[in-house]
Amino acid sequence: MSDAVATQAEPAESRTAPAGSAKTLLTRRRTYVITACALLLLALPFYLDRFWLQAGLFAMAAAIGAIGLNLLTGATGQLSMGHAFFLAVGAYGYCVFAGERGQEINGLGLPPWLAAVLAVLVAGVAGGLFSPIAGRLKGAYLGIATLALIFIGQHVLFNAENLTGGANGRDVPAMSLFGLTFDESEITVANVPFGSAEKLWYLGLVLTLGCGLFARGVLRGRPGRAMNAIRDHRIAAGVLGVPVARYRGAVFVLSSMYAGLAGVLLALVFQRTVPDYFGITLSLEYLAMIVIGGLGSVAGAVVGAAFVSLLPQLLTRYSDALPLVSAPGTGGVAPGEASRYLYGAAVVAVVLFLPGGLVQLAARRARKHPQEDA
Repeated sequence: MSDAVATQAEPAESRTAPAGSAKTLLTRRRTYVITACALLLLALPFYLDRFWLQAGLFAMAAAIGAIGLNLLTGATGQLSMGHAFFLAVGAYGYCVFAGERGQEINGLGLPPWLAAVLAVLVAGVAGGLFSPIAGRLKGAYLGIATLALIFIGQHVLFNAENLTGGANGRDVPAMSLFGLTFDESEITVANVPFGSAEKLWYLGLVLTLGCGLFARGVLRGRPGRAMNAIRDHRIAAGVLGVPVARYRGAVFVLSSMYAGLAGVLLALVFQRTVPDYFGITLSLEYLAMIVIGGLGSVAGAVVGAAFVSLLPQLLTRYSDALPLVSAPGTGGVAPGEASRYLYGAAVVAVVLFLPGGLVQLAARRARKHPQEDA
């Protein structure tokens, strides 16, 4: 009888051992991939030209804003069409706080690092003023309410000329941090001249990494479970003791602060703020980012942001070599229009065939290969 028990126990061990080894292998591979990507990102400014560095910075700024929107829409289930408004608050808030007082355009002349912090806080305050509405509305009703923020923001940006510069916009003061100024003045590192794009690259990496880790901690902790409960079943979450309105309002404020920080980084990269950029199209692009990348996922927000923000720049760069795509103003399909067609088609394809977004493909592959190796 003891032999029979032993023979029955052996298959159980053989079933658990591969599972453990597969998990260890998956963790090991993930560590290798993260380390390789980190080293690559740190080395890129030494080898890439300004175009690629600026494209990467745009992707980083988009990733920060998309992470914030994914916390709101993907994790909590609140549809926001006004994300571009909070990006504008961050971008113009930084310009007003850091800009010098002039004859036509005013500024407070604060240290740039302090101006950036205040701009993010002002974006959070703007979200806090709207949070009572966000805490009580849901679905299309909240989307329509946030859409009104875009029209209000555009009116202010075009008419408050002494602060925003009107339709012509205003210059963005260079960031200065720990004695280092992120402007066009060059410093030499390992015989490589570092200008504003190279310096901002590392600042963007730090900000993107910090925002991603913080959002990941929120989603994996108790707040994340409460947010998912509100998204999946609001009434049940309230019965379980989750303060639904309070959580919705708090997440809206947090998402607004993420957007404000993304706006600050965008302003530093553009070096000039223009009202036309912060319109409804920008909000729709951010919604496309989180849908394509994966709702409720930090990695999905980063992947979707890279896809949507880099696509028009790549099409513009290689428009001469691509069929049906021509340079702006020369007839045919402009790169900006072509990119909207492509990521619009990507949204439809993801909704129909891959509801989890692009990160779902990577998750499937990660689950499949360790089992085969084991």
